[in-house]
Amino acid sequence: MSLPESMSRIVVAGTKAHMDEAIEVLYGAEAVHLIDHTVDADEGFSIGSPREFSSKASERLLKVRSMEKELGINKHTKTPSLPVEKVKSRILSNSVESVEDEVMRVLDRRNDLNQRIAALNTKKNNLEILQMLPLDLQLYGGYESIAVIVGTVAEDPSEALIKAMDVEFFVATMKKGPTAVAVFMRNRDRDKTVSTLSAFGFSEIQVPAGSTGSPAEALKATETEIANAEAGLAKVEEELAAIKERHQAFLRASDEDLSITVEKGEVPLRIATSEYSFVIDAWVPTKMVEQVKEKLEKDSEGRMYVEFQETRGRKDAETEAVEKRFKTAPTRMKNGRYSTGYEYATKLVDVPKYQEIDPTILIAIFLPMFFGFMVGDVGYAIPFIILGAYGLKVAKGRDWRIIARVLFFGGIWSFLFGLLFYGECLGMHFTGTYSPTGITWEHIFGMEEGALGAFSAVLPDFIHYEGGHIVSHVGVGKLVEIPLLLKLSVYIGVVHLMIGYICSFINLNMRHGFKHAFMEQGGWILAFVGLVMFCYALANALIGGNMGDLTTVYMVPFAVGIVLLAAGCGINIKSHGGMSIMELPGIVGNILSYTRLAAIGMSKAGMALAFNYIAFIMIYDSMGGVLGLILGFAVFLIGHLMIFFLAILSAGLHSLRLQYVELMAKFFVGGGKEYAPLKVTRKKTHYEPLNTENKTKAEV
Repeated sequence: MSLPESMSRIVVAGTKAHMDEAIEVLYGAEAVHLIDHTVDADEGFSIGSPREFSSKASERLLKVRSMEKELGINKHTKTPSLPVEKVKSRILSNSVESVEDEVMRVLDRRNDLNQRIAALNTKKNNLEILQMLPLDLQLYGGYESIAVIVGTVAEDPSEALIKAMDVEFFVATMKKGPTAVAVFMRNRDRDKTVSTLSAFGFSEIQVPAGSTGSPAEALKATETEIANAEAGLAKVEEELAAIKERHQAFLRASDEDLSITVEKGEVPLRIATSEYSFVIDAWVPTKMVEQVKEKLEKDSEGRMYVEFQETRGRKDAETEAVEKRFKTAPTRMKNGRYSTGYEYATKLVDVPKYQEIDPTILIAIFLPMFFGFMVGDVGYAIPFIILGAYGLKVAKGRDWRIIARVLFFGGIWSFLFGLLFYGECLGMHFTGTYSPTGITWEHIFGMEEGALGAFSAVLPDFIHYEGGHIVSHVGVGKLVEIPLLLKLSVYIGVVHLMIGYICSFINLNMRHGFKHAFMEQGGWILAFVGLVMFCYALANALIGGNMGDLTTVYMVPFAVGIVLLAAGCGINIKSHGGMSIMELPGIVGNILSYTRLAAIGMSKAGMALAFNYIAFIMIYDSMGGVLGLILGFAVFLIGHLMIFFLAILSAGLHSLRLQYVELMAKFFVGGGKEYAPLKVTRKKTHYEPLNTENKTKAEV
């Protein structure tokens, strides 16, 4: 639970003649977040124009990306990093254009071959139909007064053709495939013939022009042409593969370098310029103001003037008092090494506003904890930890990394809950009384009851009745201690929601002051606490079966709860109106929503119990022998694998839901503008070390 980093506004001014050097210096600082200039914002200034080199760089970048697309080069293509100097030198010596010429020549050949193959395949399909008919190819043309129609039909049109007109036709019907038809008629009857054939689903085909001989011979020759064209296409693809291998490193490096050049060249479109000067408004982290000011003035050799304007506070009054373009300070999320990994989960909802609490650290604490509480099993925890550690090591995408992080830290929590609270592994307690529905690891390994008594030293021992017999188990049984788990889930919900209400109060107090925060949110906090105390006393009295306890044992929480609830409702009615009372039942619903923590754990435990019973009691104990061992182990393995994957989905999704829907909904608004300083990130290019000093060149 932390606020975004404090931001300060600065103004940078300089002469237009040194704008390019100024832009490089701004990028070198890696801390300057530009405030986009607006038209007519300052008298005598207007939005600048792209730098002269930007147009040519954009043109080359377009060519490079077109070649990358044609060659199948993307962000996942692994290529070595190239020296920036060599890449820039090749670009300036028109290497992009020469590579484009090489690629386009081969692509033109490929396109020609693809078109030829498509035409030959069409010709082949037509010849396959024509060879069904008993005519040579030259007989389909060359007449002055006779028209010829050739094609396929869905049904035999012979009777209709005989009745309709004086024609000569040939029909070939095959068991599989279309029915071929060739009709010879007078020129004047052509339209009528086509109309007649259309009723039978006629589709006309073209007879290859200038062809002679039988269709079978022409078909054979066409297939040879197709084979030759495809062989030529394969060679072209090999050439393209060779070109890709030869130039992919340069193209990826050029893409990166040209993208940086274009971005820098378009910076003037975001700043104010006059005939001879430029002015830049920007945000920088408050703690870096002096450092940035000193660096900009030093690196520009005094050509830039930097002036501090303000440190933006968190109150809305400060924001409203400034110009529109300066109202929104950017959000730079400030989290530790551990919680930074959960910023992506926060951003899935939205970027926090500058004036509100960043919920990332709360997600980092409660998301894996809830996951571990719901799973709570040593047997599933170990694979979770291994999978999560592997994912954090190899995964690059943000989606996969957050999943891996939840699995790793959720697995650790699952291990701790499974070992020190539930005392179970793969749905079975380590020690305790054995029963068909309460198999223990002591029984699996043939140990006496209590052999793993070390767990009794740290885990609670529970006793319950099963089939008229007293059964004990060490650790909280998910299918036995249901009231305990439900109560614990509710208590967790109360704490979690209370944190949300407190965060909302802090946000309002920070932005508007204590009085506004108390009137806006104080009533809900009082109502929440009062309702919790009231329901606690009432529920315990009802469960105990003695309503008289409300005036004795639970009198204090009952009375205090009513007072706080009444006070909270009074404040809410004054601030939000009478309808706010209708939202009180929603508080109870929010709290009860946390019983899913117990429910998911119980559902997993129930499935584990069923698979363990089938594997060990119904199969192994009944059948015995090697076959019983194999079948029992197969059921055991498949069943627990299914539970393992279901646990990832159910525990993961419900843990995330409680953060988004229950916690963050109480205080998180979002809609912030993420801090995005001018900065160059190079992955496919690098600066080579200087010969005189053992360090890397600065960005130029």
